[in-house]
Amino acid sequence: MTYPVLICDDSALARKQMARSLPTSLNADVTFAIHGLDALEKLEQQTFELMFLDLTMPELDGFGTLEKIRQRNIPVSVVVVSGDIQPKAKQKVEALGAKAFIQKPIDQEVLKEVLRTLVKPAGTSKVVTPVSIELPVLKRRDIYMEVANVSIGRAADALARHFDVFVHLPLPNVNVFEVSELHMALEDIAQNSQVSGVCQGFCGEGIAGEALVLLSDSSIADLKRLMQVPVDGEELDIPVSVELELLMDVSNILVGAFLNGLGQQAEVRFFQSQPVLLGQHIPIQSVIESTRGTFNKTMTFEVSYTIENTSIRCDLLFMFVDESLPLLDNKLAYLMEEF
Repeated sequence: MTYPVLICDDSALARKQMARSLPTSLNADVTFAIHGLDALEKLEQQTFELMFLDLTMPELDGFGTLEKIRQRNIPVSVVVVSGDIQPKAKQKVEALGAKAFIQKPIDQEVLKEVLRTLVKPAGTSKVVTPVSIELPVLKRRDIYMEVANVSIGRAADALARHFDVFVHLPLPNVNVFEVSELHMALEDIAQNSQVSGVCQGFCGEGIAGEALVLLSDSSIADLKRLMQVPVDGEELDIPVSVELELLMDVSNILVGAFLNGLGQQAEVRFFQSQPVLLGQHIPIQSVIESTRGTFNKTMTFEVSYTIENTSIRCDLLFMFVDESLPLLDNKLAYLMEEF
């Protein structure tokens, strides 16, 4: 008898990793879903014993999917497998009925322990004929999307723990840009608002680039409140240095945690330079001017973080110089080969 399992993740790499991680003894009959709406449709059509669910997905994310499962009383044990490892994210999924939480990338020992808890052992031992699983075909971009997803999750977790908040974690954008396309992307990110910007260089084993942290002006007051700094009106003369310190703190937290997550996956130790102020309360064009002449072509990881119940929005961009891309490809090739 087979054991019906649903794996829901927008990442082809993550779906493949999850399916390949399941022990043969489970005799899993695996079905894939690419987002929450797809998963709900499959749950209505078929009964599953176990479901592995990502949180950060298009159409309907993992939180929304758990809510719908509970509302519809769908009988399935859900294990969340996510790069969003914030304490408040774990609390939310537990409250919504998830049976367990597994951090990406998957730790085989943690998975085995979860399966021991949730899967009832067979009454009699028997020879198991493995079920054939049609695994997703991976492309280079699939690898980078999942690596970026795990890394931005590390950065969100660091920010969430520092401020004791819940950070909304959207899907990352991964693109290879000519410099003119990068400038258009920066204009789109800022949406014509005033920003404060910090730049930090990074390098490791020949892989180098720059990180940009952009904080919208509308975020400043809420950020001060989180740091228990008096806002305008409460104290008339707030030094510009206080805002600068907050901006530098946010930059160090996000950039450091992202590079740590990327470094763990690529087995590279990254070093980051001190943050350099690009400007405070400036138009995005001033940030664009600061990047001219830096790159001819770049691969970017981009994400916009927002913090629950605040107006804080922080955009994080990692730009890798084109000479670094073959080296980074080589470091991450094992993900394509093993899975």
